Amino acid sequence: MVLFLLKLFLIPTLIGVISLAGRLWGTGISGWLASLPIVAGPIVLFMALEHGPAFAARAAHNTLIGLISLSAFCFVYSWLALRRHWLPSLLAGWLAFFILTFIFSRLPLSLPFSFIWVILLLLIVLKWFPRPPVGLNPALPRLELLLRMAAAAFLVTLLTALAGALGPHLSGLLAPFPIIATVLAVFTHHFQGGPAAVQLIRGLVTGFFTFAVFFLVLALALEPHGPGPAFALASAIALVVHGCAFPYVKASFDAPQEPYF
Repeated sequence: MVLFLLKLFLIPTLIGVISLAGRLWGTGISGWLASLPIVAGPIVLFMALEHGPAFAARAAHNTLIGLISLSAFCFVYSWLALRRHWLPSLLAGWLAFFILTFIFSRLPLSLPFSFIWVILLLLIVLKWFPRPPVGLNPALPRLELLLRMAAAAFLVTLLTALAGALGPHLSGLLAPFPIIATVLAVFTHHFQGGPAAVQLIRGLVTGFFTFAVFFLVLALALEPHGPGPAFALASAIALVVHGCAFPYVKASFDAPQEPYF
């Protein structure tokens, strides 16, 4: 019962906080905050509590690999969002995610090799990411905020409910399914326009280096130390990495944006 209530309220509350932060500091910084493992992290924690540390450690490794699929979703969605409605952008992004997930579900990759590949591909994605100019954000309607939170609760509950049937390999690859990216991007795209959605997603991808470090530490620490110490250590290191990156990220979003076509 306690786990169910956490799934129902913890992540939707974090979605709400990040959405409000976007109103205060801009969509780019909102996306960067959202890149912390506030969805995939709790999903793997629920797996550890329900299925054991060994299951969760394997899932954490595959979640790290799944970051490649998540980055592909962000890249495809962003380029389409500049000229298309949110629905075709979303469907194309999801298609890219599931194609790469299918490919990586059949590739045995070691943990160090996975981490290196993720970092290299993130650098490539950011190099070719669109940078549209974005003005001030309009006010966030209360109904939109509630819909964002409800959508996040539904997707997290669904993925964790399927974990036992899917196993640690596929569950891990699906843990970074773009729950937060989908919810934030679609609502931002619909209410604020494609360029604002792209700005948010670029902030998200910029912070994925922290996401990668978090799951690297988690995959290494879960079995020898158990869920509590492993998550505490991974969270502490992730927050340090994210904090050190903040000056660069803020300068990047404060600078004049390059044209996107």
